[in-house]
This record gives sequence, structure tokens and C-alpha cells, in this order.
Amino acid sequence: MDDSPHGALERLATHGRRGFPHLLAARARTSRDLDEMQRRLRDVPLDAGASVVLMGSWGRRERTAGSDDDFLILLDGAERDGARPAVTDVGGVLGVGEAKPGTQDVFGVQVFVDELVGRIGLEHDSNANLTRRMLLLLESLPVVGATAYRDAFSRVVDGYVAGQAKDYRPPRFLLNDLIRYWRTICVDFAGKERESERKWGLRNAKLRLNRKLLFAGGLIPVLRCHQHRRDAQRTFLLDELAAPPTDRLAAAFLAYGAVDTGLRALGAYDRWIGLLGDPEIRQHLEALTRTAAADDPTFDEVRRLAREFERGLVALLFETDLGPLAREFVVF
Repeated sequence: MDDSPHGALERLATHGRRGFPHLLAARARTSRDLDEMQRRLRDVPLDAGASVVLMGSWGRRERTAGSDDDFLILLDGAERDGARPAVTDVGGVLGVGEAKPGTQDVFGVQVFVDELVGRIGLEHDSNANLTRRMLLLLESLPVVGATAYRDAFSRVVDGYVAGQAKDYRPPRFLLNDLIRYWRTICVDFAGKERESERKWGLRNAKLRLNRKLLFAGGLIPVLRCHQHRRDAQRTFLLDELAAPPTDRLAAAFLAYGAVDTGLRALGAYDRWIGLLGDPEIRQHLEALTRTAAADDPTFDEVRRLAREFERGLVALLFETDLGPLAREFVVF
């Protein structure tokens, strides 16, 4: 059986009648939009060791109407003045300017790889630095500077797996930081909720679905490292994380004999992407407050899809051969 994550969503789709039409349409849209984005940025001045990286729905290959153009400028080495491209070089082309309000300066900035790697687990590893590092691994896509991007990506993975002590064990350093990031997302949502209900409905829906996909799409490959000797885990992770998170999960559902569960879980996520791609529904969710969501039919459907998606993830983690690993390494 083909255990590669690449193309796994399409392979899983062949086992069901409905397939994943919204996810596959979003992938096609991402590919078309990327061609256009590369054309627009081809003349941006680029230092050696620099890349422009798109995050979020770009990295998940889930572009729909209304998707953002969150980007980072990734630069090899230590922080320095005059590195190119500058934020204005890229932001001017994309028409998004500086980091947007509400992003806490996570996006739309220059990021130096030495800082991403050198601060892992240390006092100065801020939430913003953690977020950029995790999103680079979990949902990123280079638009220019692909070689520099791959080098930076490999350095971050090396920062976690170098010194892995035992064969056939998930890399705990990466696992713990991944869990830390997921909890940071949840705490950040609660903090923003106390400040304002602006876009509450959409943010809550994304927490239940997109953010949970992001976490599970990292957690499952890290746990699956137990299948490999420590000197092979780096190659395994680089290959897994190069695929979209829906492919990583589809590959795991196939590998662990949970095809029906995978069809239901990713089928629910596919229907969510269909909702998200509807401009009227997206606008409705953006305007929805927590109070109004209690009796809102659209949000009831979001909750239903989120429950179906989560049930599938829980079954994969605890009702397959991954169960002993999840209990041993994720809980404590």
C-alpha cells in the first residue's frame, strides 16, 4: 500500500462515493493563485537565502473566496539591517502593507532563521516566534525563493530532532512544542474573546475546524515517527510536512485501517470548506456574536461538522494502533 502523504486525500476519496469536492477545488484554486502570485513577485529584489512564504489557507492548500494573503519574509542567518526583500517590497505588490491589525505582528514581517531555531524552548521564545516556527512547519508555501525556504524548513526540523535519544520513539522536543502551540492558540482565542466579540463566529468556527486540522496534521506525523529509527525520522518528517495537512491525515487513516472513519472526518471538513467558500455564509459568520450563535442554524451546522471531524480524529488517535502512543506521549 502507498503510505506516502502526497496524493493521500485523492486515494482516500476513491473509497467513498462523495469524495472531497470542496477541498480539491480549493487545492486547484490555490495552485492557480500561486502561479499568479509568483508572477506578481518575480521582480521583487531577493537576497541569497531569502524567500517569501505564504501561510494559512495557502499552506493548507485551501484557498477560497475571502482567504487572506498572510506572508512572512524568511531570511537566512541573524537579524540585520538592509535585508531584502523589505516588507514594503512585498506588501506593496500584494496590496496588504504592514502587518494587519489583530495579527499581533506575526505576519507581514521579516523573520530571521537564526531566531526561529536558536530560541526554541528558551526564555525569549515569544508566542510570536513560536507561532511563526509552527506555521512554517505546518501550513506554509514558498512563493519565491523555494531553495532558501527548504533550507530554512530543514533547519527548523533539525532544531527539534537533533539529539533524539532513542529509536522508534516520537521526538518529544517537537511533540511538546506542538502541544504548547495548540494550547497557545486556545488561550489566545479566549483572550481575544474577552477583549472583543469581533468576528467571534468565524474565529470560533476556525478554532473548531481549521486550527484543529492544523494541530492534528502535525501531531499525527510526529507520533508516526515511532515507526522509524532516529536517523530516519528527519527524512520522514520533511516528507510528511511537505504535504498539506489533509493529505497527512488521509495517509494516516489509510495506514491504520480507518478508511470509513477518515471518509466521515474529512468529509465533514470538506463540507466546512464548502461553507467557508460561500461569501454570504462567511460574512454571516464574521458578524455572528457568541450570544446570537446559540440559536443560529448556520452555526449549528458548523458545530455538527466540527463534532464529526473531532470524532474521527479521536478515533484515529485512540481506537487504532496509535492509541498506546497517544496515551503514553500526548497525555504526559
